[in-house]
Amino acid sequence: MTTILTCIFFTALVALLTWFFTRGKSTNDETGYFLAGRSLTGIFIAGSLLLTNLSTEQLVGLNGGAFKEGLSVMAWEVVAGASLVVLALVFLPRYLKSGIATIPQFLEMRYGGGVRALTTFIFIIAYTLILLPFVLFMGARGLSGMLDLQSLFGLSETGTIWAVVIFVAVVGSAYAIFGGLRAVAVSDTFNGVGLLVGGLTITFFALKAIAGDDGSLFGALSEIKEANPDAFNSIGTKDESVHWPTLFSGVLLLNFFYWCTNQQIIQRTFGAKNLAEGQKGVLLAAFFKILAPLILILPGIIAAHLALKDADFAAQIGGDESKAYGTLVKHVLPDAFVGFFAAVVIGSILSTFNSVLNSSATLFSLGIYKTMINPGADTRKVVRSGRICSLAVAVFATIAAPTFFLGRDKLFAYFQSLNGIYFIPLLAIILVGMFNKTANGRSALITIVTGLVAMIAGTFFTGKQTDATGEVITQGWLIDNFVSGFHYMGAVFAALILLQLILGRSMRLATPYVQQDAKAVDLTPWKFAKPVGIGLLCAILAIYALLAGG
Repeated sequence: MTTILTCIFFTALVALLTWFFTRGKSTNDETGYFLAGRSLTGIFIAGSLLLTNLSTEQLVGLNGGAFKEGLSVMAWEVVAGASLVVLALVFLPRYLKSGIATIPQFLEMRYGGGVRALTTFIFIIAYTLILLPFVLFMGARGLSGMLDLQSLFGLSETGTIWAVVIFVAVVGSAYAIFGGLRAVAVSDTFNGVGLLVGGLTITFFALKAIAGDDGSLFGALSEIKEANPDAFNSIGTKDESVHWPTLFSGVLLLNFFYWCTNQQIIQRTFGAKNLAEGQKGVLLAAFFKILAPLILILPGIIAAHLALKDADFAAQIGGDESKAYGTLVKHVLPDAFVGFFAAVVIGSILSTFNSVLNSSATLFSLGIYKTMINPGADTRKVVRSGRICSLAVAVFATIAAPTFFLGRDKLFAYFQSLNGIYFIPLLAIILVGMFNKTANGRSALITIVTGLVAMIAGTFFTGKQTDATGEVITQGWLIDNFVSGFHYMGAVFAALILLQLILGRSMRLATPYVQQDAKAVDLTPWKFAKPVGIGLLCAILAIYALLAGG
């Protein structure tokens, strides 16, 4: 019970600090509620970017992937650093110049209202049925393992999952519905500090569990490598989900969309005080993404090694990779720290949950309510519509979380394949729209629909797999053959780019598109942005070269 009380204390402390730093700030107008009054500085942008991303789908999912496959899954983090460099140097100046609050708003300027409407619906549906349910489910699974909630409350696994999902949804909704983006960004930053400290602490104690009282941390790493030479192979093998050729197809594209064009992530950059602060925040986030494997990959590798040495530890995991991280935390962390780290994990779940709710509200209020339902609405009505949307999305996601993911195998792979369904077609039209000045809205709409059909067909209707009982269930080719699935994404993406360019030869704008400066913020770039970005890209290449082959 002390652990639970400690967890509640730290969770409440973050809420109190968030209230203190956001008190008196207006959330009753569109800019204040959706963009934090365009007042975010680099440190808050970096913290919010990291914590919006670093939730239990990474803590539990990536460490679970490392438990099964080793270091190769670091691609989801390290390649993200390269994508953030592209965001800082290429995309962010264009976004801030347009003065937009949403990606569909940018697409409306380029293609027209029809594309904005369709992409708004796609984002909201995807967040409600894919992203938020996965975050809630993986968070519940991780917390249950860390705190042994089934034994504590005497509930079944299903009952525990439902209880934690509902708790997180209620608390996270409060941040997003009543505090807006400013409260989200501030709470994310505090939780980010906790996650950094707590995550490194887990790695330290996990290595000590292998090294013993008299051993060194480097000695523990050497022991792991000696027992499993492939554990530290950065480029993977052909039997693993992330083999090196996939870095240039699906893995790269999924990362690129997620960090450069995904509303949930980049909305906090739209709230930047100016371009320089936005670039500082994005590049700082890129630096920490390169270091993220210390928290998100290495513990999973350590858990796999401990499972070989300790039969009881292996039995607690039971071959379920999604239980590896929670079991490791419970196994290696001193009892005095478990409550604190559980609060950090709750914070990471909340950060993603409330950020996605805020993004959903922004998309609905500005893209649907204000443009289709009530064009003459004043700012208070627009903000209220966003709060209602957040509540509805939270309820549906809460119901979907256990329903969609409980009992399913290879959760992180499944999650990424679902993301690909809408990531790939939207990325195609955004890139064409940004660098081609004449393709019109009809070409974009046809490309989106074609891409959705191709990705849905490739994900759900071309393969088979058996469930735990041996019964054959429908399973898509992207999951049934996941490595080739990444290449399938790359092939579809290339085909969609070609399709829109071909369509654009006849479906053309009467006048080539020229981006207008909305004068929303100062667009003077940070003078060190390019050298820092180039340095980060070199660091990524060096990491892969150093660790290639183990």
